[in-house]
Amino acid sequence: MERQILHVDVNNAFLSWTAVDMLKHGCNLDIREIPAVIGGDETKRSGIVLAKSPKAKMFGITTGETLYQARMKCPGIRVYPVNFKLYKENSNKLYQLLLQYTDKIERFSIDECFLDMTDYLIGDTLINKAYEINRRVKKELGFTVNVGVAHNKLLAKMASDFTKPDRVHTLYEEEISTKMWQLPVSELFMLGRKTIPKLYNMRIKTIGDLAKTDKQILIKKFGKHGLMMWEYANGIDNSEVHYKFEKPKGIGNSTTLPEDVTDISRLEEILLAITEQVTYRLRRYDLLANVVNVQLRTKNFEDKSHQRKLPEATSNTKEIYAEAKELLHEMYKTGTPIRLIGMRVDNLIEKDELQLSLFSKQDSEKQEKIDKVVDELKQKYGYNSITRAGKLHSEEKIKLKDI
Repeated sequence: MERQILHVDVNNAFLSWTAVDMLKHGCNLDIREIPAVIGGDETKRSGIVLAKSPKAKMFGITTGETLYQARMKCPGIRVYPVNFKLYKENSNKLYQLLLQYTDKIERFSIDECFLDMTDYLIGDTLINKAYEINRRVKKELGFTVNVGVAHNKLLAKMASDFTKPDRVHTLYEEEISTKMWQLPVSELFMLGRKTIPKLYNMRIKTIGDLAKTDKQILIKKFGKHGLMMWEYANGIDNSEVHYKFEKPKGIGNSTTLPEDVTDISRLEEILLAITEQVTYRLRRYDLLANVVNVQLRTKNFEDKSHQRKLPEATSNTKEIYAEAKELLHEMYKTGTPIRLIGMRVDNLIEKDELQLSLFSKQDSEKQEKIDKVVDELKQKYGYNSITRAGKLHSEEKIKLKDI
C-alpha cells in the first residue's frame, strides 16, 4: 500500500510564537514584519541568533551567528529573549490540532511533525488535507507552517523545505528529477557537513549527481552511510513514522468530495463512514464524547456547522451517528451542492468517568460489546475487513481508501 505522509514545519518557529504571544497581549507590533531575532544573552559572548524574521534575513543575518555579528549587519535589529515555556505551549497546541487528523504523529522536533495519513483520508486526498492543515494552523493558532506532501518521510521533509513561508509542496516519486535533483547536494536531508567537501572532490555538486553515481563507489568510500546517501538522493526511504499514542482533546475527520453532492441520502452514507472512523479512534483511546459537531462546505465555499451536546458521554457509533444525522438534516438546505462534509467530537472524558443511568446501562453495554467485536476484527484483519451495510454504497461512491 502506498503510504500517505505529511511533514509539518513551523515557519521561524521561535520568532513566530513570540510574535503571536505579543500580539495576543496587546502589542501593536508584529515582529515578523521587522528586522528581529530571538537570541541569547547579549552581555555574554555566547549570545547567538536562534531565529530570525524574513526582514532580518534580508540583511544577511543567519541562524547561529553571534548577536554582535547580527548588529554589525543591522544596527537597528530588535532582539527578543528565549522563552522555552512559550515554545512548548505552542508546540503542544500544534500537536493537538494535528491529532484531529491522525493518531500516527512523530514529533521530529519542537517545531516539526511527521504525519502518517495512510489510514485516515476517508476518501479525501493527501494534498487537500495538507492545505486544510496549512489554513487551520494560520487561522486558529496565528502562525504559519510549510507542509510537505509525499509517499515517504524523506520526500515529505525535503518538500517542506522548498519555498517558504506558508506554503504546501508535493514531492512525489515522479517529481524527484525536476524538483530535487537540481538542488545542491548540501540540501539533501541527513548529509553531514564533513561529507559535503568529500562529495565536491568527487565532482558531486547536486543531488542529481549523487543519485546518478554508482552506489558501489559510494559504499566503498563511505560505508553504510554511502548507501543511505544514494538511496536518499533517489528518494528511497522505508522508515516508519515513529509515534506514541497521546490522547487528543477532540477527534474529527472530513472529506472533500470528488464531485458536488445534493443527495441527502448520499451525504448520510458518507457521514456514517466518517462517524465510524471517529468513534473507532475514540474507543482506541478509551475516551467518551460529550459533544458532536457536523460541518458542511458548499460549492461556493460557504462553511456551516452545527453542534449538540449528547444526552450522555459515549463512544457508541450508533448513538453518535444518530445525533450527527439529525444535525445534518437541520443544517442542510435541499438542493444545495455540498463540496465537503466533516464531523468531530469534543469535550472528551476518560471512559471511567462516566456514570450510566440505570435505564440506559443495559442497552449501552449491549452496543458496547458489538462495537468491541467490530474493533477487534478491524485491528486484527485491517480497518476495511468489516464494514456496516449502510457504508457499502458510500464507499463505492467516494472510494474510501484506507480509513
